[in-house]
Amino acid sequence: MEPIRVEILNPKALQLLQNLADLNLISFKKEKQNSFADILKTLRSKSSSASSLEDITKEVEEVRSKRHGK
Repeated sequence: MEPIRVEILNPKALQLLQNLADLNLISFKKEKQNSFADILKTLRSKSSSASSLEDITKEVEEVRSKRHGK
């Protein structure tokens, strides 16, 4: 089936959803809340192909020389 996210605005709606779950018509699953550390770890793992310090320094020097007309 297709999962959807529902924001409950009225407590009565929660009771209706619970009744549907009791009838095995729907099910609830908790969403995992990502902590900042988890997000940071994910971003860092994706950037494993980052440039080396020498490459970055070389590129910065090239930009500086172009900017200053050397």
